[in-house]
Amino acid sequence: MKRNIFLLLILFSALAATPPSYQIALLKYRGGGDWYANPTSLPNLVKFVNRNLGTNISEEIATVDIGSREIFNYPFVHLTGHGNVLFSVKEAQNLREYLIAGGFIHIDDNYGLDKFIRPQMKLVFPELEFVELPFSHLIYHQKYDFPNGLPKIHEHDNKAPQGFGLLWEGRLVCFYTYECDLGDGWENQQVHKDSDATRMNALKMGANILSYVFIKE
Repeated sequence: MKRNIFLLLILFSALAATPPSYQIALLKYRGGGDWYANPTSLPNLVKFVNRNLGTNISEEIATVDIGSREIFNYPFVHLTGHGNVLFSVKEAQNLREYLIAGGFIHIDDNYGLDKFIRPQMKLVFPELEFVELPFSHLIYHQKYDFPNGLPKIHEHDNKAPQGFGLLWEGRLVCFYTYECDLGDGWENQQVHKDSDATRMNALKMGANILSYVFIKE
């Protein structure tokens, strides 16, 4: 039934005279981690995507608990933070049902998230492993071309950025950006004082992610 809801949304998108207005959401989780980090990032990304890709995504960003059934109202959800993440069994099951039904989650490591998020996503999909996406994957080649994969936005451990995915029956349901810090690059310039070029790279890659979910060129 939930899968049908997502399919009907896609069908409506194709038939409507004007593009539908989607809304995306920030995921709120337990465990003490700062799920609320980068408050200007998603609004800035949506504005950039609407302006440059011709989408009509609502600039009002929702906040939704991982265990809430309201998650099914949002075809795209975003999770970020620096610290601990904790899912209950019920929350993990709810997120699993959402993703299998056609939803999509982007997880952005804001530095320090990795050791916490991996075991929690294992609760969601115990049968799946994160796989590094090849640079040839479509998510890197939407309107903007990233032949070398994710751009490096902030330097933390002198590691190359990596994009990992969870694939359910061949469909990418989770994209995990690690050692990259995309969300920091989406924030207002005065927050991290990134260069225009760095912020543009972050916004373009973010646009590719949303394009992959909503448009899939």
